[in-house]
Amino acid sequence: MRELIVKAIKKENIELDSNKIEQLAEFANKLEWWNRTHNITGARTKEAIVENIIDALIPTTFVNEPKSLLDVGTGAGFPGLILAIIWDNAKAVLAEPLNKRASFLRYISTHLELKNVEVFKDRVERLQHSPFELITSRAVTDTALLLELTKAVSDNSTKFLFYKGSRVYKEIEEINGYKEKIIQRGLRNYLILERV
Repeated sequence: MRELIVKAIKKENIELDSNKIEQLAEFANKLEWWNRTHNITGARTKEAIVENIIDALIPTTFVNEPKSLLDVGTGAGFPGLILAIIWDNAKAVLAEPLNKRASFLRYISTHLELKNVEVFKDRVERLQHSPFELITSRAVTDTALLLELTKAVSDNSTKFLFYKGSRVYKEIEEINGYKEKIIQRGLRNYLILERV
């Protein structure tokens, strides 16, 4: 996995130190192994896992490391756990309601010694926490509902980074009071929102 990751990050001009590359490779190996038994992600091949890692990493090239991060519906670790590996000074809360996925997130966070990660095994609307600096999500629900679900853990300075598909343009028509920026990579649209 390490070689696949090194090749992929080089292709995307992402610079990472060797320790972070090792952590990503170990994550990928453990995910592949766990997925055989527990079916926690649709990414079944090494190449698919690496592509998901790269997809999660891309925003680190245009979003600054926050002090705090909430990832809604982390699933098998995309993007929240990957961002927590890279942004190791950010306190990261990974909200995942499904037991098998939350168990994997707890296991891999401990295995990789990620002291900045907390796994919240419940629905995000039940989370009680001070406002986060950055809230992320990938493939959970539409933008308006994500903003609604995270109202209690965001404030006027919170930024949002949502990993979206082609519906992003329709979804941003349905929200008001936010300045948006969309960065495209293939079929992925990285939506960055800030309150105005």
